[in-house]
Amino acid sequence: MWELRDASVRFGSTTALDGVDLRVDPGEIVVILGPSGCGKSTLLRALAGLQPLDRGNVWIDGRDATREPPHTRGIGLMFQDPTLFPHRTVGDNVAFGLRMLGWDRAARADRVAEMLDLVGLPDFAARAVDTLSGGEAQRVALARSLAPGPRLLLLDEPWAALDRTLRDRLTAEIPALLRSTGTSAVHVTHDHDEAFAIADRVAVMHRGRVLRVAPPAELFADPRTATVARFLGHENIVDDGAGRRVIRRDAASVDEQGELDVRVTGCRFRGDHHDVTVASDLGTLRFHLDRGFAIGAAVRLHIDPDRVAPLADD
Repeated sequence: MWELRDASVRFGSTTALDGVDLRVDPGEIVVILGPSGCGKSTLLRALAGLQPLDRGNVWIDGRDATREPPHTRGIGLMFQDPTLFPHRTVGDNVAFGLRMLGWDRAARADRVAEMLDLVGLPDFAARAVDTLSGGEAQRVALARSLAPGPRLLLLDEPWAALDRTLRDRLTAEIPALLRSTGTSAVHVTHDHDEAFAIADRVAVMHRGRVLRVAPPAELFADPRTATVARFLGHENIVDDGAGRRVIRRDAASVDEQGELDVRVTGCRFRGDHHDVTVASDLGTLRFHLDRGFAIGAAVRLHIDPDRVAPLADD
């Protein structure tokens, strides 16, 4: 188990991490989700031992590892740029960490073959790096990171430079791949869909702080604060006098017996639903409805209370 406890990092007058607590359990994939500049990459570097803490500790399996050097922590690193060695073959790139650990030639060859097969590139060992596509290069970088058998893999927006189709394919594959090796992982991204598809738990960061940690479905249904709700894309944040609440866009249905009278101010067809904007006593709201309406139409809606969550102060 890996933990950050009260971790803080400052760069001059800028606080990059502000009292962060985070736990990563064995075999778990934790995704750090947040906007640029919120401290995501600093958190990864702190876990790896590449960034000293100004306050707090890193714990690994119950021992204080704050002052342990990176090479003793059992980590693998993968970044947006695969940084493959251009003068080496794919196989030599994957074997690099094994060579540094003193594995013999036969053991290295077996492990390289195993890792390339794992990432779907079984016949690529002899290929030159400059013949690889962007997606193939990232798969090779992943194989290289996993080859030494790290207990924790740290991924810093590894798919950010790839096109959406390829990102979606790799996002769909990575959880099963990591589970097949028993590797824990911390994955950094600003993409909600990527985070929800990969994570066992998502940690939302804002201005150096972790605001909420929860499984994806729980996080989306109950963001807890307006800052987290807005970052997750919730737009219907209302204050009706009884408290502040977030109303999910899929919470409404057309119902003549419903409790909310609205007037349609916008309507766009989205394929499997209509994106309908309405004016109401609660303010401007947006819902996903199964039918469209003319601008100005008066509609009565029912709001599913199970898709409404209270919000605490930020």
